[in-house]
Amino acid sequence: MPENARRNGSKTASGAVASKGAAAPKTRRAIARPRPKTDPSSVPADFYRNMVWSLSNGVIAVTRDGLIAVMNETAYRVLGLEPADSNIGRPFTEVLRDQPDIIRILGGAFDLSTLPNRAEMRLKSTRKVIGYTLSHIEDGTHRVGATLFFKDLTRVEQLEERERLRDRLAALGEMAAAIAHEVKNPLAGIEVMAGILRRQMSGSPDVQAVLNDIINEAKMANAIVQDVLEFVRPIRLEVERVVLAAVVHDAVTMAESHVPRGSTAVAVQLSPDLPPIQGDDHQLRQLFTNLLTNAFEALNGSGRVEIRGSLTEEDHGTAAEPRPTPMVVVEVADSGPGVPRDILEKVFSPFFTTKAQGSGLGLAIVRKIVDAHDGRIDLSTRPGGGACFRITLPVSSSETLFA
Repeated sequence: MPENARRNGSKTASGAVASKGAAAPKTRRAIARPRPKTDPSSVPADFYRNMVWSLSNGVIAVTRDGLIAVMNETAYRVLGLEPADSNIGRPFTEVLRDQPDIIRILGGAFDLSTLPNRAEMRLKSTRKVIGYTLSHIEDGTHRVGATLFFKDLTRVEQLEERERLRDRLAALGEMAAAIAHEVKNPLAGIEVMAGILRRQMSGSPDVQAVLNDIINEAKMANAIVQDVLEFVRPIRLEVERVVLAAVVHDAVTMAESHVPRGSTAVAVQLSPDLPPIQGDDHQLRQLFTNLLTNAFEALNGSGRVEIRGSLTEEDHGTAAEPRPTPMVVVEVADSGPGVPRDILEKVFSPFFTTKAQGSGLGLAIVRKIVDAHDGRIDLSTRPGGGACFRITLPVSSSETLFA
């Protein structure tokens, strides 16, 4: 400012100099907003659209009227939907009709004064775990929309659960190893002595029947001890090229030796382009044997079991830097009674069982083997009835596999 201006007057908000003694203007001094160095009009119209579309987090923005304004590629992928420009301007309740959890979140956005800054939930439709935050869109005075940002945390949850499982198994393993010797030896003694008595009491059918029961119960208890030891023992995979077709066919035979198949039909439909995978042949046979044994028990001698295998790709990268990874998907589905929704999350827990007999470790061992192969397993109830186990395994692993 020139010296005489500082001495004789002051600048007004418009920049004019007020002379000394003049009445000062009564207008409020305005705070000028910083001007962007780049004119927004010079940015290509597609820039912002491409920016949102390429974000690694899912983004869904809706208007106050409930219409989709923005939905990026990650949102479509995480929710299992096909991208379509025609969805813009449609009611979000129609576009997301198979996503009741997302509809509930967006539907309540305008009823809440404080929105969740960070929350997690498991989607009922896909069983994926997402972390999300919800924000209002305002025009200065009114709420004109809402934006949902979310990230797929399923992989993170699986890794955390795997670590928790390893910790639990380590503690359980110490206990099991300590008591196994003390339990197995008496069981073996009971079985041997009962067998001797049975031979000596060959003339007494009633006594033999009781001794047979003792021998069978001792064998069952010994099998439970063996299952516990097998479950807590660390899996050290002997990785090799494994042809899943051979594994599945052998598993059918092995399951039949455990549970009479009766008139149960078994259909194996493996895609001809299914490649060999890197894994442990023995552990994979046990995995599918356990699943098929479980299916045969559920069907109780009648029904149908279907084993389907296909090759797919999963993007383990980001929208900006995709990293397609070949994966093999094998489904084991049966026509049995299915699994009640309230226990879907419990069936893989150690010692959980709805059967009158058994250790409750069969499916826990299955999950342990899947985790050791860096894969995942999902369970759902089929619309027409029955359970469907979906196993997803990488064709090759990026790390040394052991658990």
